[in-house]
Amino acid sequence: MSERIIEIRHLNKSFGNHQVLRDINLYINKGEFITFLGPSGCGKTTLLRHIAGFLEPDEGTITLEGKNLVGIPPYERPLNTVFQRYALFPHLDVYDNVAFGLKLQKLPQEEIDKRVRRVLKLVCMDDYEDRDIATLSGGQQQRIAIARAIVNQPKVLLLDEPLSALDLKMRKDMQIELKEMHRKLGITFIYVTHDQEEALTLSDTIVVMNEGKIQQIGTPTDIYNEPQNAFVADFIGESNILDATMIEDRRVSFMGHEFECVDEGFGENVPVDVVVRPEDIYLLKNTENAQFIGVVKSCIFKGVHYEMFIDSDSGNELMVQDYNAFEVGSTVGMLIKPVDIQVMKKHHVRNEFKGVMSSDNTVSMLGSEFEAPVTEGIAKGDVVIVSVEFNKVDLLDNDSEGQTCGNVNYILYKGNHYHLKVKTPEGVIVRVDTQDVWDKNDLVGISIKPENMKISKA
Repeated sequence: MSERIIEIRHLNKSFGNHQVLRDINLYINKGEFITFLGPSGCGKTTLLRHIAGFLEPDEGTITLEGKNLVGIPPYERPLNTVFQRYALFPHLDVYDNVAFGLKLQKLPQEEIDKRVRRVLKLVCMDDYEDRDIATLSGGQQQRIAIARAIVNQPKVLLLDEPLSALDLKMRKDMQIELKEMHRKLGITFIYVTHDQEEALTLSDTIVVMNEGKIQQIGTPTDIYNEPQNAFVADFIGESNILDATMIEDRRVSFMGHEFECVDEGFGENVPVDVVVRPEDIYLLKNTENAQFIGVVKSCIFKGVHYEMFIDSDSGNELMVQDYNAFEVGSTVGMLIKPVDIQVMKKHHVRNEFKGVMSSDNTVSMLGSEFEAPVTEGIAKGDVVIVSVEFNKVDLLDNDSEGQTCGNVNYILYKGNHYHLKVKTPEGVIVRVDTQDVWDKNDLVGISIKPENMKISKA
């Protein structure tokens, strides 16, 4: 069993009314390359800054080798950070930039020389000691920033999107070099990125985050092949994510067909989501042996494979990647192996809003008044739960036309419709299934008809 070096327990952080970290629980092993991955604003850099000591949590603990770090300033922590902007000293040459921290420690000059030369060799910059920082390329400056961080022999190296300012080729070259540095140094690397490919390439472990919460922790293989929810499946690589019903153990229904799978423990006739990666749908010219059929809508060569969009016989659009091209307009058979169907639990199957009956046929919820159905046993003043199916919420172009409004903050394509999350000004999430195309951050009106509500006492 690997030795744990950092443990984070029940970490919470808010800025004003906005909670950016929500009950983070995580441990990091000694010598591990772990990556915090997620979209902008998900909390990954905030989490890194807590470990570094630049921020203090509202609640929770961070321990390093059993010692609580909360309250300890950054310069007293055995950690070093490489920032997105390299923060090198332009008035110092390469040698003095790398030696800066050692000189502050008043180490003997002989020891400083030894350490500086060793790390410059490690980052392949041993012939650049006397160069001015301004004369270096972006990749070279990044190497010097890493050298300056590791020359102090930290127990943990923190890297906050360190390659984002580099061009694509240099970024890929630096990924290889970072992986090799990690192997040679043997210390713990904690890396922040929004680049899925970068995370899959570099990491021993990936922590996928969204909206301040950890969505999944696992190896790159686990994260890609066995996503635990629709967000992870959609964020990591290309996916076909579809509504489904778990008929029984090892049998699932979606796109109007039943399929064998390998998943168990979901129950019987339970709504679920399924993920099928584009490369895991097999195309057959002979439709007789197919599980289902479809018509090729488009076929684009992507260098190592062809990417095709296919309309299935159930009306779902599927992305398929294959080494062979199939002609646009042709009918093809399709087959999915049981092991390639990933079943995921649905955490929400309908909207449930808390409200108060303002009269026998009106309910106050979502910061507004809604006409409601008259329900036996429900009267004015009752606290109620209003249930609404995702596809029974109407979104309007004009935000003033609905009973309330909100901003689209999440969009997931599910083969024959879009699943949206709309956030109201009060911070309530309204989930919507729609055929209409919306953009993220669109301000929309929200309308719910009384006949589409089911009301019960809270």
